[in-house]
Amino acid sequence: MDLNSVRMFVAVVQAGSLSAASVRLGVPLPTLSRRVRQLEDQLHVQLLERTAHGAKLTDAGSRLYEHACLGIETLLEAEQAILMDQARIKGRLRLSVPQSFEPWWELLANFQRSYPDVQVCVHTTERRVDLLEESIDVALRVGRVAHENLVARHLLSYRHVLVASPRLIEQYGRPSKPADLANMPCAGWSSGIDSLLRWQLGAEVIELRSEFSVNDYHHLRHRALSGDVVTELPPFLAAGPIHEGRLTPLLEDFPLPEWPINLIYPSHRHQSSIVRTYLSFCLLSLPAVLAACDITYGESTPGS
Repeated sequence: MDLNSVRMFVAVVQAGSLSAASVRLGVPLPTLSRRVRQLEDQLHVQLLERTAHGAKLTDAGSRLYEHACLGIETLLEAEQAILMDQARIKGRLRLSVPQSFEPWWELLANFQRSYPDVQVCVHTTERRVDLLEESIDVALRVGRVAHENLVARHLLSYRHVLVASPRLIEQYGRPSKPADLANMPCAGWSSGIDSLLRWQLGAEVIELRSEFSVNDYHHLRHRALSGDVVTELPPFLAAGPIHEGRLTPLLEDFPLPEWPINLIYPSHRHQSSIVRTYLSFCLLSLPAVLAACDITYGESTPGS
């Protein structure tokens, strides 16, 4: 569910009409109307009954509005907590972040602009770090989390996108089903030496010969842009080249699995004011992260 769309929906309800909410938010009326319709399409329910006199909540809309207001109040409380702590927060924050996770780079830069007295130490790695042994305060982790000594705060989920260059598609043809990939050069992410590539595409799991494997999505994007291979990319690395026409999404009716993104931290360690502030800052920055992850080319939903 898109958080910005939910906020716009709440604004429409509070203003009494789409036009009044448009003025209050400073958002063009067509944009506001489109975002509310997209939210209804995503939830498969009608939230508002449009009339000549304004907008009236349906039963489903009333339920969403009730829960959404609580969530927005939580965000506002977090924002106030950050503003109150901002003047006195100082010290060191030790973080673990996956390699190539670009949406988090700007978030960390903005965090330090807001808290210039906090020294941020980031460890990037593909492996699962032991937070206690390596003295990590908070880790951003892609994938499932199952550890009794860790707290996991789900932020969002997204899907990778399968891509190839227009030149490669012209050479080999556009695949219409997963089995067609067997006739194309493919490359994938791997942390080891493996010549076999396994992709789950929709309900199908296919095994392909890997022309190239590497534990770096930037490298895979480079090979795809060069016209060498079909590969999978995180949506935030694929979106730009797709918009520019340098990469083309493939087999969109056969989506890759969804990946959850969590912030994790030790459950038994007393949280410092820096850690609490960082967690609140991440929550408030989630709409920008969602935008960077590009919902259009990777289904992305905020966590609860």
